[in-house]
Amino acid sequence: MENYDVKKEVTDKYSLRGRVFHKIREDILNGRYKVKEELREVAIGEEMGVSRTPVREAFRQLELEGLIRIVPNKGAYVTGITVKDVKDIYMIRSLLEGLCAKWATENISKEQMEEMEENIFLSEFHAAKGHTEQMAELDNRFHEIMYEACNSKMLEHALKDYHQYVLRVRKKTLSTRTRSTESNAEHRKIMEAIRSGDGERAQQLANRHMINAYENIVENGFMEQYEE
Repeated sequence: MENYDVKKEVTDKYSLRGRVFHKIREDILNGRYKVKEELREVAIGEEMGVSRTPVREAFRQLELEGLIRIVPNKGAYVTGITVKDVKDIYMIRSLLEGLCAKWATENISKEQMEEMEENIFLSEFHAAKGHTEQMAELDNRFHEIMYEACNSKMLEHALKDYHQYVLRVRKKTLSTRTRSTESNAEHRKIMEAIRSGDGERAQQLANRHMINAYENIVENGFMEQYEE
């Protein structure tokens, strides 16, 4: 396995190669490019106003992430995220989010705690109004606050990547009034455990939160957008 440098990855996001990579990855994850669809270097380069070189480099990085498959002398084809991938991601996230909540309990700053409390208040307000876009944004931010508060750049990076991989299905599950209300209630309990300094309870609640989210995805048929 190659040595991984988080700082380099963050910096690379703003380079030409990084921007091309993140744009193509986003288009794959949000469903713009379908599974088995061929990605054409020239067309993507023209669309983004870049040469084929950064596109080719992005393809290699996407292949390492398992999002595309490069067939020699044929082309690059989308593999995307499958049903099994989504399940795996949520089960892994359930463990990592629990660890993150526990570490956040030990390291969260006063400012981060205040932002988390405000996030809960705003989430409950927008849920009552049925504002799905705002709820999705606030849900993202709740998890980001926790990731930042855990004081581990390695764990933060891993969780942000997993969070991004299932963005498409997460938006759908939060669009249901029942799940959005339940999710807000679960966030509040996690926040209260962190605020009270109960790391063990925060870990258990965050772990269960991810499992509940996955079960809701399955129960509501949101997996249908993914390949078996």
